[in-house]
Amino acid sequence: MADDVVMSLTGLRAVLSAAPPWTYFIGSAVFHYLGPAFAVLLFDRLAPLGVSGLRIWSAALIFALWRRPWRTLARLDAGGRRTILAWGAVLAAMNVCFYLAIDRVPLGTVAAIEFLPVIVLAALGARTVRNGVALLAAVGGVYVLTGIQLTGEPLGLVFAFANAVLFAAYIVLAHRTARRLRGVGGIDGLAAAMLIAGVFVAPVAVGQAAPALLDPVVLAAGIAVGICSSVIPYVCDQLAMARMSRATYALLVALLPATATVIGVVVLRQFPSLAELTGVALVVLSVALHQEAAPVAAKTTLPQEGKATCAI
Repeated sequence: MADDVVMSLTGLRAVLSAAPPWTYFIGSAVFHYLGPAFAVLLFDRLAPLGVSGLRIWSAALIFALWRRPWRTLARLDAGGRRTILAWGAVLAAMNVCFYLAIDRVPLGTVAAIEFLPVIVLAALGARTVRNGVALLAAVGGVYVLTGIQLTGEPLGLVFAFANAVLFAAYIVLAHRTARRLRGVGGIDGLAAAMLIAGVFVAPVAVGQAAPALLDPVVLAAGIAVGICSSVIPYVCDQLAMARMSRATYALLVALLPATATVIGVVVLRQFPSLAELTGVALVVLSVALHQEAAPVAAKTTLPQEGKATCAI
């Protein structure tokens, strides 16, 4: 029996390692929009900060049971702990700003603003004409899909822009953990960061999340938000980033509005306009054009440097 379990786990690792990295990003993109669907149901019964707290705490609990993140923190060096601490702080602040923004500003506007600093990350890695064209196609596609319009409360726009900057910081720190943090798998680093995020968010979210303890439906919905928004997509991000450059990942973020359009057709029967179809086509073209840079590991004599592992 034990041998069968070991063989099953080995087979699962082999499948995950063999899958192209972009497939994990697709999984992340799909759940990226399922999570907010649950959150919308909660806004009538729980304040935005309460929803944010439930999301982070439920994810932290799942990661704690699965990965034992305190062990990861114990074996990290000082530099590694600083990275995880910063990542945890960014996760907490990013989630708080996101929910405060969509409570005041249309979700499409928040999504469009969120993409703006990510363009910079993608541009930093666009070192060939082909990748430059891919970046321009992605920007054009996102603009057509979202139709950037700065509408909504001024305070909501402040939170939206803060969320955008924090999202770019999330990509940088998550990619650093996935590729450069010695002796720690990306998912283990994520679990530790989520545990820290739960501590950071507590002072502002405990009071607004307290009513959920007396409402099983709200509590269950909050846990679903945590699973769909902070467990599945973030794990997929780590599996993708382990074998993908930061610039490539940033470019793939352009797929998020296109994914939302597809989900709207399949789930909600919301058929896109010709302009929206054009935007989707431009985004798909950008991903098809983009060419990943040759890994640094190919030029080094260290046999293990740069190898990606699937830490699950």
